[in-house]
Amino acid sequence: MKILYIASGIPVPGTLGGSIHTFEVARGLARRGHVVDIVAASQPGVFEIASLARPVSSRLDYGRLHHVDIPKTLSLLAAPVIMRLARSLKPDVIMERYYNFAGAGILAARRLGIPSILEVNALIVDPPTVLKRRLDDMLGGPMRRWAVAQCRFADRIVTPLHTTVPPDIPRTRIVELPWGANVEHFSLDRRAASTAPMQPTVVFLGSFRAWHGVLDAVRAGGLLVEQGRVCRFLFIGDGPQRAIAERLSAHWGEQFTFTGAVPYDDVPSLLAQASVAVAPFNTAAHPALRAAGFFWSPLKVFEYMAAALPVVTINLPPLNQIVRHGIEGLLYPEGDTGALAAAIAYLLDHPDEARAMGARGRERVMMHFSWARHCEQLERVMREIVEERCPSHIV
Repeated sequence: MKILYIASGIPVPGTLGGSIHTFEVARGLARRGHVVDIVAASQPGVFEIASLARPVSSRLDYGRLHHVDIPKTLSLLAAPVIMRLARSLKPDVIMERYYNFAGAGILAARRLGIPSILEVNALIVDPPTVLKRRLDDMLGGPMRRWAVAQCRFADRIVTPLHTTVPPDIPRTRIVELPWGANVEHFSLDRRAASTAPMQPTVVFLGSFRAWHGVLDAVRAGGLLVEQGRVCRFLFIGDGPQRAIAERLSAHWGEQFTFTGAVPYDDVPSLLAQASVAVAPFNTAAHPALRAAGFFWSPLKVFEYMAAALPVVTINLPPLNQIVRHGIEGLLYPEGDTGALAAAIAYLLDHPDEARAMGARGRERVMMHFSWARHCEQLERVMREIVEERCPSHIV
């Protein structure tokens, strides 16, 4: 199939979760024999007006990449560009990552009669406590109407959890599909080739946003330092809470290391230095997660597991269905920093058991949560909608 994949405002290549998702899906579909064209940004937040007239296009080993550099909030300005691309490329399927102010790909698909998929990775309609929702309500709900319209226009909606989609959309049109990890990228050969850490290392990977719980991870590390434990804490990534986390960690000395954002290719070697991985999510800081359940498909957890690390995360669905307590890692009550520290300490004190959990985690992610599996299932959805539209079309 020929696939046009729209990721407006998402930098590709890039270090953000959305960047990795887009890259891995495009590459996974290309490896399955499809021709993939990606529309994305070259870097976040840039407005290059010339790209609205002519995208900067390049050919890569996983497809063709068309950079349209406009901020995410102005994504619909790219509608003429995407329409021209769709007319020129004549894709069998158009897939677009949902965003409040996007939808140009879904519009092009509707106008040209092309089957479409809306890829949803967050709650489509914000809960009433969110400022954006309150403003939308004051204006009569135009954003909600546009969100629901995108869902109605798309042939299928692919999302980790159906509660991201408004209830007035039929559940039969929603396909629940988790994210994954590139199990080759985080191969055991890479881990074996890396230098063994001089001391036990606890790693946090991802966005330094409040709901990712980076401050909980720092506080748990501080408790372990105060207990006299000799271990290292490695924080990989960047975000609004990085400076706060660094200032907080300074209270406990030099056992904390912050790398900042790193290229995707460098992540496996950094994870290979670790003994234990933590994902201390805090849904109290995210109203949408409290309203709709934990709808994220946790990229960091899948990558930890692919790197054969035992994972400590909160005891909340679906996290407690991905990481099973005592099998692939340990679970603790959300927000309980003392319990987080105790779980880390247990794994540090039982290294053989921790390694066994990590090995089982890698087996589990290879079986159920790889990008290869994600793309296999996504391909099935694409074939279904093409067949529904054009029963005689052979893909």
